[in-house]
Amino acid sequence: MSTHTNASANVLQLRVIVEAEDFEAAIAFYRDALGLHEQAAFEGDGDARVSILDAGRATLEISSPAQKRMIDHVETGTRQGPGIRLAFEVTDGRGVTTRLAAAGATIVGEPRETPWRSLNSRLDGPAGLQITVFEELEDAADRTQRAGFGTSAGR
Repeated sequence: MSTHTNASANVLQLRVIVEAEDFEAAIAFYRDALGLHEQAAFEGDGDARVSILDAGRATLEISSPAQKRMIDHVETGTRQGPGIRLAFEVTDGRGVTTRLAAAGATIVGEPRETPWRSLNSRLDGPAGLQITVFEELEDAADRTQRAGFGTSAGR
């Protein structure tokens, strides 16, 4: 699902992903106290949880350690280092990955379809930043109808 209406734009969204040891406290602060609207939330095995919070033109994605380990495994096959990762929603995941690699990024995980129906790749970019490039393959409305997906604001 596109979050931007400009059809000529290659990058549709910047998503900042933060690993939160105390997931509940982070959600209470950013969603409940600060008032960032929850766009979506997902849960998986082993306490893997994520909440994607709308911050205007960007999102703040707060992930539990189990969720971060799972995403690292899905995108790269192995645990990646700690820190902040930038994620860019694009319209052509394979093409953008190729273009970024040609511009000097190192591909850590080739583009692959995820269990939540997006095409993700992982790269090491300039300034020591890890980057995920993702292309949505399924509309958010369809995704939230499947087991394990939906918002957790009503808890």
